[in-house]
Amino acid sequence: MNEFHPFLPQDAGNNNLIGRIWDPDAQGPRLVTVRDGMLHDISALAPTFSALLEFDDLPTRIAQAPDAPLLAVSDCLEASLDAEGDPATWHLLAPCDLQAIKACGVTFASSMLERVIEEQARGDSQKAATLRETVTSLIGDDLSRLTPGSAEAEALKAKLVELDVWSQYLEVGIGPDAEVFTKSQPMSAVGLGHRVGIHPASKWNNPEPEVVLAVDSRGQVRGATLGNDVNLRDVEGRSALLLGKAKDNNASCAIGPFVRLFDDDFDIDSVRALEVTLDVRGEDGFHLDAVSSMNQISRDPLDLVGQTLGAHHQYPDGFMLFLGTLFAPTQDRDTQGSGFTHHVEDVVTIATPTLGALVNRVDTSDRIRPWQFGSGALLNYLVRQRPGA
Repeated sequence: MNEFHPFLPQDAGNNNLIGRIWDPDAQGPRLVTVRDGMLHDISALAPTFSALLEFDDLPTRIAQAPDAPLLAVSDCLEASLDAEGDPATWHLLAPCDLQAIKACGVTFASSMLERVIEEQARGDSQKAATLRETVTSLIGDDLSRLTPGSAEAEALKAKLVELDVWSQYLEVGIGPDAEVFTKSQPMSAVGLGHRVGIHPASKWNNPEPEVVLAVDSRGQVRGATLGNDVNLRDVEGRSALLLGKAKDNNASCAIGPFVRLFDDDFDIDSVRALEVTLDVRGEDGFHLDAVSSMNQISRDPLDLVGQTLGAHHQYPDGFMLFLGTLFAPTQDRDTQGSGFTHHVEDVVTIATPTLGALVNRVDTSDRIRPWQFGSGALLNYLVRQRPGA
């Protein structure tokens, strides 16, 4: 894909990529940038990744940072796939630390319909096929031209209420207010190569390939990366009040491999035009591929940022914002009419040429290495790294 590594953007030599890497000797993270095929330590610029994003002139600061090579990018990427988060080895971490990890739901028409079907099926995948036909016959399968909160959207809402098929998912899909929820806790996201977790009780679940914005404390979007908003369809389908259990489990949030900073060649318009591919390969020979086109999103990314942060809600450490996905898997895997669900050892690849590729293997959350390095551990590590400590 490029001269460095297939997990990097195609033009990896001509953009600002920043991330975090685990140092097994120091037993903590280092901030890094990609330069001439090497990962260079830029930890001297800021104590945390969230603080790094607060610099208005960040691309200039990174360009002027002295060379401090740690290891070859290709070696680190390959090691990350093998390490699966092992603290005894070098590996990539999620490119965020103290930021809140937020996510937007039901931002694409197709996935909105699937959320309605989940709700109507009460989490039973066997009922999904029949309900999909019923719901589509009532509200159609193309709502992409409908502007959320518009007069046309209100008219459709009134019609659906009259037909008794109104849904909470349609409310956030075409109503004035976006669904913005907390995906997982600061420091809990995993990076490239780490296993991603499915709750062991779930029998109907899926990956959600998404673009993730890196936003500073002032609400300015500083860059973008890729994410997997792992989802339990049966749990959320039983009740939207179980969203926390459906979304926030050990290793159920993957972000990476790097944040690409905005510059003259990559900006919010570039994000609006991205096509994100999903590839799932199982040990049973199963293969699924799909494309999520950002130009089909129902709410503009900057509108979603504005609905997340404002006078009503501040994020002093910034936040990472999942923008939602067009992907809603319906391809049968195990039995006819049951749709897609993960198997342990599935390999999930989320990719787009301008951001690279995020690759993770699936396991159950109780079997994956437990999350132990949180905000307190980070603060203790930073104290140890101070000169003279």
